[in-house]
Amino acid sequence: MKTETAQFEAAAGLAKQLLPPELPEIVFAGRSNVGKSSLINKILNRKSLARTSAQPGKTATINFYRLSTLRLVDLPGYGFARVSHSEKKRWGELIEGYFNQERPIKLVIQLIDARHTPSADDLTMLDYLRQIGHSYLIALTKIDKLNKGERAERLALFPHELGEIDTERIVPFSAVTGEGAEVIRELIEEAVSNV
Repeated sequence: MKTETAQFEAAAGLAKQLLPPELPEIVFAGRSNVGKSSLINKILNRKSLARTSAQPGKTATINFYRLSTLRLVDLPGYGFARVSHSEKKRWGELIEGYFNQERPIKLVIQLIDARHTPSADDLTMLDYLRQIGHSYLIALTKIDKLNKGERAERLALFPHELGEIDTERIVPFSAVTGEGAEVIRELIEEAVSNV
């Protein structure tokens, strides 16, 4: 994966604004403020290509990042309570519109905060991905915020909390230490090479 070619390509606020499906796509999904932009920046070895914010619900568009051989697609975060009903509806239609198109989605990276039990929205998203048949992996973000005992406890519980999932598809990730970034890069390359 040639990260040096990465550049922001477009932001789509409505399904009709989505870019044409020209390249294999790697999709990033998860709750608001789970660390999607931080993960994208880390795997691309960039500081701020994807804009990060401490304020949840900041990404209100589907953001496309182009590399030479693939596209990274950052979906708006879900589950943020302080967003209006009409805005949540727009986000839902946008995300559903994206997945309902014939797109070359090679892998969905579902981000879940390692510190917490997966939310109902997380489980709904995973169930949706299973139903539509997309290959996915789970990045457990903010793993560095857990001490050794807490980490062991959460990693033992996640397979039970997530239901039917191959534990090989769970990757602990830290935007601070870089843990898991190389594994995620390798899984992206593997997914794109299986064209």
